[in-house]
Amino acid sequence: MPDTLQLDRPRDGVVVLRLNRPERLNAINEAMRNELAGRLSDLAGDDSVRAVVLTGAGRGFCSGIDVRDFGPGMLEASAPALDRMRFQERMAALAEAVRALPAPVIAAVNGPCVGAGLALCLAADIRICSAVASFGNAAILLGLSGAEMGMSYHLPRIVGTSVAADWMLTGRTVSAAEADRRGLVSEVVEPDRLCDRALELATHLADLAPLGVQLTKRALQVNTDAGDLAAALELENRNQVITHATPEAAARRQRRPLGQTP
Repeated sequence: MPDTLQLDRPRDGVVVLRLNRPERLNAINEAMRNELAGRLSDLAGDDSVRAVVLTGAGRGFCSGIDVRDFGPGMLEASAPALDRMRFQERMAALAEAVRALPAPVIAAVNGPCVGAGLALCLAADIRICSAVASFGNAAILLGLSGAEMGMSYHLPRIVGTSVAADWMLTGRTVSAAEADRRGLVSEVVEPDRLCDRALELATHLADLAPLGVQLTKRALQVNTDAGDLAAALELENRNQVITHATPEAAARRQRRPLGQTP
């Protein structure tokens, strides 16, 4: 069976993880689910990884679960509820694993990004897309809940509750232009520039002090749900004290004193 993922290391500290079932718009089957879970676990424990680019092969990012050809692990609606819950939990764990990576993740959305693909995209730290990309939450169109794999957690925090409700309740397709306007992505680029731009961002992140980057990522995640400003400041203050005392921070201050324009 061909690999359902491609993993490249084009620069020191940068990993490109490419979903690789282009003939199915990179729909997630059982093999891809298992391989992706393993790869994400490996990357989480690899201290040499400082930035990850998540993208898709061919003309799609990810069209969701491959309901027509998932593999023997696909369960019928008549299967015991506990078995179906375990299946759903294994799918949801993919988005959890993307979010939990110590290194920042850049989702480079090159085409259709639907269902489980949208969940993976939302779990990334930075999202950029090509002008031909599109986004959709299709589960509700199949009679299922539109809230799955962390989407009801991530999407309102990114685009706001009202916009998230629109997208999740209707299941409609969202264009790259609308995604940009609503703040789902931070940048829209021409299709032939997407990979280069993602690598530029990843290379920049990989060149920064890794502890500072990782603690910034965690502070953004934790303080999005902080109970109040005092709790957010407490975490920020600790992070600054920790990073200030590192040899790498001291070396960088020698090269660029505080207050100096980059």
